[in-house]
Amino acid sequence: MAKTKFKNPIVNWIDYRLGLFSFLNHELTEYPTPKNLNYFWNFGSLAGITLVIMIITGIVLSMHYTAHIDYAFDSVERIMRDVNHGWLLRYIHMNGASFFFIVTYIHIFRGLYYGSYKAPRELLWILGVLILLLMMATAFMGYVLPWGQMSFWGATVITNLFSALPLIGESVVTWLWGGFSVDNATLNRFFSLHFVLPFVIVGVVILHLIALHKFGSNNPIGIDVKGKQDTIPFHPYYTIKDLFGLGVFLTFFAAAVFFFPNFMGHPDNYIPANPLVTPAHIVPEWYFLPFYAILRAVPDKLGGVLAMFGAIVVLFILPWLDRQPIRSSNFRPLYKMFFWILFADCILLGYLGAMPAEGIYVVLSRIATGYYFFHFLILLPLLPKFEPTRALPVSIGSPIFERSSYASHVMAAREKK
Repeated sequence: MAKTKFKNPIVNWIDYRLGLFSFLNHELTEYPTPKNLNYFWNFGSLAGITLVIMIITGIVLSMHYTAHIDYAFDSVERIMRDVNHGWLLRYIHMNGASFFFIVTYIHIFRGLYYGSYKAPRELLWILGVLILLLMMATAFMGYVLPWGQMSFWGATVITNLFSALPLIGESVVTWLWGGFSVDNATLNRFFSLHFVLPFVIVGVVILHLIALHKFGSNNPIGIDVKGKQDTIPFHPYYTIKDLFGLGVFLTFFAAAVFFFPNFMGHPDNYIPANPLVTPAHIVPEWYFLPFYAILRAVPDKLGGVLAMFGAIVVLFILPWLDRQPIRSSNFRPLYKMFFWILFADCILLGYLGAMPAEGIYVVLSRIATGYYFFHFLILLPLLPKFEPTRALPVSIGSPIFERSSYASHVMAAREKK
């Protein structure tokens, strides 16, 4: 007779034959986690929850959407006006895309700050960047579906970029369009891919989690755990922490959905697509703006396309560009300073991407683009050669014990007085 692990006999019966509940119990409950993780580690789980929200709302919306250039815009209006709670579903899905990118960008910058891309977690980082790339493709195709003015012209401008590729460029663009212009075939292709790609993202997320559990989470100090004294079970300690973070996230998300649902969108997308009328200023969604600024910063079309995609490629090879063995920027004062410069540079690129490609905006875009690649390709490889670093603690528990010891000495001194 097999030893029972769970109180429910049905669960035990299934687990004995499948092992599913034992696996989930180990990975989600007993999983040893560094005891010093802060709230920046919440954003991984928040990204996963947002992905589930996007898939569920997307499936329901697809039941009422018509992927045809003559009916797409009207079907979206029908969802907003006639479908029960359709307005809510669409606003959740539309704003969910923005919040998905907000959470993911914070997650990526946390990884940059604490060196989570370094050995032995290189593949974990690469899978994360691949998820970002798939998110961008999915979001771009989803933005085309309402078939408004910005949808149509955004699709026209972005797909035309591939024409810059030597020899095969025109053929690639024709293949993407399904014809010789952005038309009904394009909309059908984008709708199909927009529906399928989120499930591809789920598959890569599973691989991302497998890679995470192979070596465990990084931590703010950036040193490996020394044993059970440095870890605690994931449940209940971090499930409670994640639930608190989820509550805060849903508060902001609900505020966006109910009070300013169109704040992060473009008003021109509420105008039906018209191939004969070009908008005064074509801009992508805000989460693409830094890459759009890099694209426009280079005067040559092919050079701009290479720079834009190079901004993503450089993230794939980041683990081999930064050779400093110390992970956390808490022990790398110079790296911490340059990290915040990079953060400000990305914010500036986002702002410049929304501005017209003229005058001072072009000059600033080129400076900001130059620094972006300078940071990754030149600064990070050279920094370990002259960077002064602070001594690492013996274990992740040392700073906690040192602070508690210092606090007890202070309290004792006050009591003597």
